Amino acid sequence: MPSRSPEKIFKAYDIRGIYPDEIDEDVAHRVGNAFVRFTGAERVVVGRDMRGSSAPLAAAFIEGVTLAGSDAVDIGLASTDMTYFASGRLDSPAAMFTASHNPARYNGIKLCRAAAAPVGEETGLVQIRDSVVAGLVDRAEELGRVESLDLLDDFAAHVRSFVDTGAMRPMKVVADTANGMGGLVVPKIFEGLPFDLEILYPELDGSFPNHPADPIQPENLADLRKRVVETGADVGLAFDGDADRVFLVDDLGEPVSGSTTTAMVASGILERHPGEKVVHNLICSKAVPEVIREAGGEPIRSRVGHSFIKQVMADTGAIFGGEHSAHYYFRDNWRADSGSIAALMVLERLSTAGAPLSELRRPYERYAASGEINSPVPDPAAVVERVAAAYPAADQDRLDGLTVDFGAWWFNLRPSNTEPLLRLNLEAADRESCDARTAEVLALVRA
Repeated sequence: MPSRSPEKIFKAYDIRGIYPDEIDEDVAHRVGNAFVRFTGAERVVVGRDMRGSSAPLAAAFIEGVTLAGSDAVDIGLASTDMTYFASGRLDSPAAMFTASHNPARYNGIKLCRAAAAPVGEETGLVQIRDSVVAGLVDRAEELGRVESLDLLDDFAAHVRSFVDTGAMRPMKVVADTANGMGGLVVPKIFEGLPFDLEILYPELDGSFPNHPADPIQPENLADLRKRVVETGADVGLAFDGDADRVFLVDDLGEPVSGSTTTAMVASGILERHPGEKVVHNLICSKAVPEVIREAGGEPIRSRVGHSFIKQVMADTGAIFGGEHSAHYYFRDNWRADSGSIAALMVLERLSTAGAPLSELRRPYERYAASGEINSPVPDPAAVVERVAAAYPAADQDRLDGLTVDFGAWWFNLRPSNTEPLLRLNLEAADRESCDARTAEVLALVRA
């Protein structure tokens, strides 16, 4: 049994902590061994990002896998969506070593079962955690083998298969890959396409010397917005550290929300596949289900988080799923998320629309939103009940935290999985109403 216990690094959807204080080679070795115990797999795919700690952690994980008697397929440096692709293509469980958008001192492991099926709190992560904490180690009579496999070209071709590349028109595209894994995958995906591609910070550098690889924070879009305007680009693409998310910047340098991108991509998919189901999480704008219905689709509301979205897609057969946080999921991508697929789909829409993104986005933007506002509170559950009691006349549900809906305005209040925080998302008909209602609800939360 190790001297310290790693329970705290097991989160709702993945494993994440500070290296080497919370996650180190010993922990990674034990997780690899426990992952084989959980999946019973004969082989496990392993990918990693460019952080300095990712290579030694991945190597230790592979040792744990082979000790248990399973083979390991080492795909080397990869984006998270490339690792999901490998899991789907090889029909094998996979592990991706990354801390996504977190600062350099963090690292973590995203796990999935064969065909990119999610592993989260309710789908196996607790069992893996318990094996790790108990110090259980499986030692096979014969060690597994390690194979190295380069799937970058295959992954790029897979991403391009989601669009009609012949319909693409010449455009200027600026991509900010923030020294993350987009610097590896984006140039390969764009090969042969009629785009003038410029990449900001393409060097793989896990110290993130230019800015954090967290594009949901507006300040991290500043360089991209400036460059789009300077060069007269048609669109800007901002990828996070493991390149599974993408945020858009339009031709005027203005950011496009994940909700707007979800609605735009859904509309394009439904033009080709009318009548299909589309999943959206419950903090997406109300414009998203409206657009889905108008395009002849069926909107399905889900909890926030990739494991929930993927499960709902599996249960309903949905063709696409989107989250306000810029995760976009595709049925033909084993229901896994991919920022690169979403980016190409938007570029395809721009190619055929005959209008700039600053105009194309307008029909999908119908309301004013607060953005996500975090409030530290000593007792999140008690605060949620107090807020619910303050709005007895509204429609309320508890699918994920508390959602209160008055029709003309609504909000969702969710507790953090990892901290004593409540997250507020509110939407109203216009900016004045949104700001007033946000102040009203925050006063209740922070009373």
